[in-house]
Amino acid sequence: MSIGPIEENLLLVPIDENLFAWAIFFLMICYMVYILRYEAWITKTHEQEYSSKLREEEEEAARQKLKENIASPGRVFRDAPFAPEMVEIPAGDFLMGSPEGEKKRYLEEGPQHRVVFPAPFALGKYEVTFDEFDHFVRESGHGHSPGDVNWGRGGRPVIDVSWDDAVTYCGWLSEATGHNYRLPTEAEWEYACRAGTKTPFHCGRTITDQEGNYAGDFVYDIGRVGKFRGKTKNVGRFPANPLGLHDMHGNVWEWCADLHEKGAYGEHTDVYPDMIGDLESFGERVVRGGSWINKPWNARSASRNWIDAGERHNIVGFRIARTL
Repeated sequence: MSIGPIEENLLLVPIDENLFAWAIFFLMICYMVYILRYEAWITKTHEQEYSSKLREEEEEAARQKLKENIASPGRVFRDAPFAPEMVEIPAGDFLMGSPEGEKKRYLEEGPQHRVVFPAPFALGKYEVTFDEFDHFVRESGHGHSPGDVNWGRGGRPVIDVSWDDAVTYCGWLSEATGHNYRLPTEAEWEYACRAGTKTPFHCGRTITDQEGNYAGDFVYDIGRVGKFRGKTKNVGRFPANPLGLHDMHGNVWEWCADLHEKGAYGEHTDVYPDMIGDLESFGERVVRGGSWINKPWNARSASRNWIDAGERHNIVGFRIARTL
């Protein structure tokens, strides 16, 4: 078979050895650059993985330290003989709201979101009592003296008080002591109530009538039937949570500073732990903790309710917070 003129020319073209050497050199340079870049990428990836692992270990150590700190009662103090006892709550963080699988959960308790408390604050060891509120009425001339429904006054939690009454009490106490008293934000309330726990109640998966004053004839999860007492009980009668706070589950709903807004957990995660809204806005305010008449699931750590700020009820009282 004869070779055509074009093929013959191709076969007979001499190879330029210098050009070939430069081509090989160029390919070697490209290969070396590739190897060096690949090694740099591998090194960077390993460093990132190590850094990420180190961060996770540091965060876990911080969480463990927080658990150790929050698992014991904080410093207890009182600014004046007529002022409520306060408990120091440590700085930290927690998941606010309830997980989707929690029994008797309401949509308003989600989505869960992490809330960070960069500084400690103080919360009342007990709910504000009739003794404490009656002193305020006498000293300040406040226009409303709450009724007790013939259950008694003294060490029972004050009832028949509106959100406005509670805010006025905090303002008076601040002036009388020189310290910043206020209603707790909703995030502060739940953080302090949980005290490092993730269960529906700070006492575990369920609650009994020996751990709180609620409608004990109803049962939550693995609990047992107990007593329905039908009224408030003196503060401090039931065991405290790990931080030393009493009656966080039941007795009376407790006013929080926050204005109630539907879907707040999804839309305002950047606001917490501060309050939603302000003190001047009209509308419903959040209450927490359940009361003597409510079923146990209404007294869970994540349970929320809301009432118009001007209303007064025999199931609602309050607990105060103080900026440190």
